[in-house]
Order: sequence, then structure tokens, then C-alpha cells
Amino acid sequence: TDIGCARVLAPGDCNTCAVHRFLYSVEREYAHPIEKLWAAWTSAEALESWYHPTILQSVPGLTQSDARVGGNWAVAVDVPMNDFVAYFFGWYKAVEPLRRIEHSMSYTQSRDEFDQRNPDAPAHDIVIEFEPRDGGSWCKFSQFGDLPEEMIEATIDGMNSYFDSLGMYLDEQN
Repeated sequence: TDIGCARVLAPGDCNTCAVHRFLYSVEREYAHPIEKLWAAWTSAEALESWYHPTILQSVPGLTQSDARVGGNWAVAVDVPMNDFVAYFFGWYKAVEPLRRIEHSMSYTQSRDEFDQRNPDAPAHDIVIEFEPRDGGSWCKFSQFGDLPEEMIEATIDGMNSYFDSLGMYLDEQN
């Protein structure tokens, strides 16, 4: 339940996000089995192929995913029209196969900061939920943290583009 500045959670619903401000969610159904959707979110090779807006690409060789509690993940997205690389990284806090992922997400434009992956870097919390659905599967990406109100709509648009990339990736895997 969204109550404006936080979510009221059922016991065990979220291990890490209850103390952070709910920012937004993006969800989508895909005509693919949940196992394929899960692998797209947890495999470094898959993440490198799709974890970017449709008009951009990931930087080859910089994506990591060790999808276990305490494992890290990292993706670098090339943004040539603005002459920078967007670096994202974090640590898995909860991994419930085919059901839920919780991880931190830090952002920087500094390759040195990306390479160092300081666990104390400012971060948002991410919760990704998965469900099998008739003829396919569903996932929901929720972000918690602090973000200027005027940036939330653009962030939602960006995440929708990531979900478009995910859909194209899944379709190409058939």
C-alpha cells in the first residue's frame, strides 16, 4: 500500500525497503516462462544484453551479477549523446528464486567509483517481484529512496524503456 512517503508492508514482504521512501513501480507481463524472465534479471550475460533504455547500449564486459545474498551486480550504460557512461552497482539483499529480488542500487558517472564499488555509496533500494501468469510471466520493479519529485516521471519513463528492452531481449531468445 502506498501512503505517500512509505509503504505499509505485510510481515516478510520486504526485508530492506520499509524504512525508505517509495518512489515508483513499473510492471509488465511478458509472453515468456518465468524461468526465462528470472534468468534475464540474474544472469550477467543477459543483463548486459538488455539492461538499458532502448536507444542506448550497455558497455561490453562491465556487467556482473552474483545473484545471491551478499553478491554484487553492476551494469554500465553508454550515453554517447551526453558524452558519459551511467554506472549502476549494488548488492543483493534478498534472492527468492522465481519470486523476488531485493538489492541496493548506486549510480555514478565516475569509472573510478564504479570500479571501487564502495558499499557505503549513496544507494536506493530496489525490489523486483515475479509471478507466473497465464501464457507467460509478470515482473514489477519498485524503487525506494530519495529523488527530487520532478525527476520521478522521467525515471518512470526510463524504466519503461528498460522494460521495452527486456521484452525485445526475451523475444529474441526464442
